[in-house]
Amino acid sequence: MKINKWYILLFLISVMISAVSQVILKKSAGKTYTNKIREYLNIPVIIAYALFFMSSLLTVLAYTQVPLALGPVLETTGYIWVSVLGVLFLKEKIGRRKIIGMIIIVIGIIIFNVR
Repeated sequence: MKINKWYILLFLISVMISAVSQVILKKSAGKTYTNKIREYLNIPVIIAYALFFMSSLLTVLAYTQVPLALGPVLETTGYIWVSVLGVLFLKEKIGRRKIIGMIIIVIGIIIFNVR
């Protein structure tokens, strides 16, 4: 079966969009709100959940052409996206263990695709 590279790219974009929404939710969780309803019904949280929904739709579309065995492998790139976005937007530090983990993820993706 020939794999359409555009659908793989679409899958990776959906994973990136999901990571962006996770960072938005994490940033929103660090704020103090006047009541419980405001914690869940504010613009950043609504945008983040809309992005999650869009990411899910793109993933379903991508699975029409991406083999089921490849999906979870591509999904692991989310760990890399979240780490990079955390550094950029949340000023988090990436330690040696995270870097080693990201390298292992990339090596695993390469090994899976070389077969």
